Amino acid sequence: MKLKVLIKEKEIKKRVKEIAEEIKKDYKDKNPLLIGILKGGVVFLSDLIRNLNFPHEVEFIRVSSYGSKSISDGKIKWIMKPQMEIKGRHVIIVEDIIDTGYTLKKIYEEIKKEEPLSCKICVFLDKFERRKVNIHLDYVGFRVPNFFLVGYGLDFNEKFRYLKDIRIIDLEEKYE
Repeated sequence: MKLKVLIKEKEIKKRVKEIAEEIKKDYKDKNPLLIGILKGGVVFLSDLIRNLNFPHEVEFIRVSSYGSKSISDGKIKWIMKPQMEIKGRHVIIVEDIIDTGYTLKKIYEEIKKEEPLSCKICVFLDKFERRKVNIHLDYVGFRVPNFFLVGYGLDFNEKFRYLKDIRIIDLEEKYE
């Protein structure tokens, strides 16, 4: 099995600290609500909140947009909606990876309907060349090429989330 390393663990840790510093500068006295998108975003969000040494709160949501396909069609199914109050809060949506942007844009639009004071987007990986919709990203970890990526919470059929770095997976190869 060949999984080529794209981003090493050391680089990930450094960049997560930098993003946390950017967020701290913007939200230090605002007690933001970080909304993590499950499942893939949990590792990034966990590392991010460990680096945020100021008051903030955490919430999770879960949506499905891929089904059994490898590409999102932009239709989302809410599996778990936010339970915490969003109205009047500063919200940061935390996502592991964005490619077409369909799913994240729908989530952003739904969160905005709840009337937060502000709503920003933080993504760990940005597959910019795959973007199909216009969406502003406020905090970005890394811009990445159009490969299927695993590790650091990202999976292929629920495998490889445990890897500490980001790797490119060859979908032509068989994985067990």
